[in-house]
Amino acid sequence: MKSLMIQGAGSNVGKSLLVAGLCRAARMRGLSVAPFKPQNMSNNAAVTCDGGEIGRAQALQALACGLEPHTDMNPVLLKPESETGSQVVVQGKRIATVKARDYAALKPSLMTPVLESFSRLKSRHDLVIVEGAGSPAEVNLRSGDIANMGFACAASCPVVLTGDIDRGGVIAQIVGTQAVLDPADNAMIAGFLINKFRGDPRLFDDGYRLIEARTGWRGFGVVPFFAQASKLPAEDALDLPKGGGSGRIRIAALVLSRIANFDDLDPLAQEPEVSLTMVRAGEVIPADTDLVILPGTKSTRGDLAFLRAQGWDIDLAAHLRRGGHVLGICGGYQMLGAEVSDPLGIEGPAGQTPGLGHLAVITEMTPDKRLTRTEAVHAHSGLAMQGYEIHIGRTLGADRGRPFALINGAPEGAVSSDGRVMGSYLHGMFTNDQFRAGFLAGLGAKPSGLNYTAEVDRTLDALATHLETHIDVAGLLALAR
Repeated sequence: MKSLMIQGAGSNVGKSLLVAGLCRAARMRGLSVAPFKPQNMSNNAAVTCDGGEIGRAQALQALACGLEPHTDMNPVLLKPESETGSQVVVQGKRIATVKARDYAALKPSLMTPVLESFSRLKSRHDLVIVEGAGSPAEVNLRSGDIANMGFACAASCPVVLTGDIDRGGVIAQIVGTQAVLDPADNAMIAGFLINKFRGDPRLFDDGYRLIEARTGWRGFGVVPFFAQASKLPAEDALDLPKGGGSGRIRIAALVLSRIANFDDLDPLAQEPEVSLTMVRAGEVIPADTDLVILPGTKSTRGDLAFLRAQGWDIDLAAHLRRGGHVLGICGGYQMLGAEVSDPLGIEGPAGQTPGLGHLAVITEMTPDKRLTRTEAVHAHSGLAMQGYEIHIGRTLGADRGRPFALINGAPEGAVSSDGRVMGSYLHGMFTNDQFRAGFLAGLGAKPSGLNYTAEVDRTLDALATHLETHIDVAGLLALAR
């Protein structure tokens, strides 16, 4: 019943990927291993086997371990709903929405459920690999901390600090972190890793030795940039692909300001017949697009205003006049209707906002969140679909009479009378190979034979091999206690 924690000398240094790779490497060594992240901040969530939600990165790490995602793997999840406030999810269930300045008062009470979840994982597995959040160098957040050193000290969990050499300044990242931490926190750090190196790693030998000499910490190696990372689901919107591909079927996805569960797009990005464009603020929807996807969002009314501010409502209308198709998923589905109302102020100020008017439905936000894994049948093709629902709001209207899918015979989603505008609450629909192939065939694509799930699994194996080749994995696992 051992544990090891990977913390970062900054945000987005590659902690999630390293933990996934170490989890798969430990599993390949015959260990029963589980991932754990005490506190995560992400709008990319997964529905767990026990009916809650956790960060998408922990779901990927669970896959690396050969486990079903469980709420104990990420007991505190913060889902930003505005610039200053976040939904707080504890052990899979939403407990409150708080302003950033008020979260500090709530944090101390969250250590108990964090340690409870951690203890349960440790009791069930040989090893738990823990991922920190942000950086312990943010010492202004140390009081009541549950994400980094506060957790490590409370759980007596050894720490390895990771720096990102790709962004530059990695020596200062690591040496500077030691300089600002207090002695008790520094004592928890057993070593460091250098991540995302491009080129010949021997060129960093002098810098590596300098870090060892300045800190007294052991170096566990330099991880070369892992080019196949783009094949794995990303959690952070900073990691959203720029798009690409040269396929005949052109799909444009709108990068909303509160975009959520954007890994829905990952299987499409790997299809050779697809050219995926991520349309960002200030850009226009390309005129040659076959399908526009409105993805999920944590703030439907707020992102309706954002969408209009970009002029995308005008672009969408022109796209439909040219005979194009539109798919809205979850919040994107709600936007396509005639109106979105929030009488209780669940997502922000109470009120109502006109929708885009491309589907004859209206949505009302409700307090209850629907969290469920779902088996469905695509109404048009009869193909089986698997996905999950993670949303608030109830959608009703005439176009529900033409459902996108059927769940146990009941209608789900809506389709316009001409069949070119579609809306659904089902996330993850494109991970199903047969459905994805059938859906893309409706746009004119030829079947590719892509097995998306198997490709993700092969990539996790390659990541584990990559780490075993370049760093001291045995030494890292030996640190765990």
